Amino acid sequence: MAGHSKWAQIKHKKAKVDARRGKIFNKLIREIQVAARLGGGDPDNNPRLRLAIERAREHNMPWENIEKAIKRGTGEIEGAKFEEVTYEGYGPGGVAIFIKATTDNKNRTTSEIRHLFTKHGGNLGTTGCVAWQFEEKGILHIPKEKINEEELIEIALEAGAEDIKEEGEFFDVYTSPSDFLNVKETLKQKGIEAEGGVQMIPKNQVKVSGRDAEKLINLLNSLEDHDDVQEVVANFEISEEEFVKLVGTG
Repeated sequence: MAGHSKWAQIKHKKAKVDARRGKIFNKLIREIQVAARLGGGDPDNNPRLRLAIERAREHNMPWENIEKAIKRGTGEIEGAKFEEVTYEGYGPGGVAIFIKATTDNKNRTTSEIRHLFTKHGGNLGTTGCVAWQFEEKGILHIPKEKINEEELIEIALEAGAEDIKEEGEFFDVYTSPSDFLNVKETLKQKGIEAEGGVQMIPKNQVKVSGRDAEKLINLLNSLEDHDDVQEVVANFEISEEEFVKLVGTG
């Protein structure tokens, strides 16, 4: 199985739990601020901001919080100045890892990310060392019980999707970054709720097992839990049985 796809689905399930505890709000607010700072405060003219707002609303963030984050991003009200940074490195078993983060103190964040890599048997690399192994795509996860494959293919491809793949309990719909929102909205109009986002995905897979797999999952979990980290992707492949054993879900 493609470990990346399964991991992405687990993250979306985890995000719902985190949202109920308020843990994810900080990361969503930071993304809104960065998107507004880079592309302006009008979501109609800023696709990244529109997507960030949509994600925040999916997690039931009050509009007042969203509005304040936008205004902080555009400088209308005072607040910490966050910037987007990326990190690249290798995990146990030679797995490539790409990270997006937002921070108001790059030196601190870099030091902490490096520590996590070292602690869990990985190495933080230089810019560009693994980026070539990934490409940016939109991905939507749709539970299989919600729709049959033929109907999904017809709707999704007509809306502009590039590909549909079967991954465990889900259909994964792939789009270009620019078509993601249109495809998601088209599916929604057809009564098909889908979760996902625009993210980096691996072009190839590295098989891991045993102790390397265990250390890799621990590293990915630690990176995901870091307050500054927005996204973690890795090009690992792992058996279904071992993944369930390590992550604790099917």
